[in-house]
Amino acid sequence: MKKEQVVNCQFSVWYPIFKKNTIKSVILPLPQNVIDYLLDDGTLVVSGSDHNAQQTNSENSDLNAEEDIQWSDDETTTTVTAPEFPEFTSTVLEAINALGGRVFPKLNWSAPRDANWIALNSSLQCHSLSDIFLLFKSSDFITHDLTQPFIQCSDQDSPDPAINYELVLRKWSELIPGGEFRCFVKENKLIAISQRDYTQYYPHVLKQEEQVCQAVQEFFTQHIQYNFLDEDFVFDVYRDSQGRVWLIDLNPFGEVTDSLLFTWEELMSGGEIAQQQEGPLFRCTTSEVTVQPSPCLSYRIPRDFVDLTTGEDAYKLIDFLKLKKSQQEDSEEEEEEEESTPQ
Repeated sequence: MKKEQVVNCQFSVWYPIFKKNTIKSVILPLPQNVIDYLLDDGTLVVSGSDHNAQQTNSENSDLNAEEDIQWSDDETTTTVTAPEFPEFTSTVLEAINALGGRVFPKLNWSAPRDANWIALNSSLQCHSLSDIFLLFKSSDFITHDLTQPFIQCSDQDSPDPAINYELVLRKWSELIPGGEFRCFVKENKLIAISQRDYTQYYPHVLKQEEQVCQAVQEFFTQHIQYNFLDEDFVFDVYRDSQGRVWLIDLNPFGEVTDSLLFTWEELMSGGEIAQQQEGPLFRCTTSEVTVQPSPCLSYRIPRDFVDLTTGEDAYKLIDFLKLKKSQQEDSEEEEEEEESTPQ
């Protein structure tokens, strides 16, 4: 995977090419002060002015633009002032309203899928800039886009291309996870299709394998093949209840993109995939037995807790047990002291 391939997969590069075959979207340049704010590790404090502007048609206006947010203890009182981006806020609200009042946000490449747990509705549906900031500042995917988009490229010796960061707002659409598929293209040939949400079992996907493959292959041949800037790439599609296929996203052909039910070794080398002469190799979750937890779950809590619960790190478990034992001993000593103290 080359840096040029990553650049070509930016939303603003491919969207004009396939605009008729995807969801209506608006692309807004991201000001440098907003980028700095997103990269700031400090406490998330967002002005409520954009909420107040939408108070008539949204229930999300719970912050006051004129008030500072304060936390106090016995010793000090700290005032944290929410940052203000008046022009950008106005532009974003105008775009959101033009898209129907509800949007799906992303940056040049990634959406904050790893942060939907922090939203009040546990969804990536946003009504305001505050909603977007909450997701973006909580997302490792977004941080990756902003700090190291070329980290897994093979041409590390070459200078990084200049990136103009953009906020992408997509018209909100209720997509059924069982209708999403990831498609792998090598040398302009569709070689593999994977169920996008491989953590769940969808009986209809298994039953409709032939129809899905045919629909995706026809969509690829008619609209995608030879129209993209690279010959190796990955694209996501959605097949609706009417059987129509829609382009959702484009990604680089490399390990930076999740290979889902395939491995990058077999996608790169061929093997079983190379033996498929008439069409792409299709894979889906075949039964409830093969259902897996979502890979995004690990972003909800500290990794140490994940390792403890899964038993992946024995040393962490030993340290945890020692800590619990020490706490228990301290508690017993305190109880003994209290019992021995005259009343």
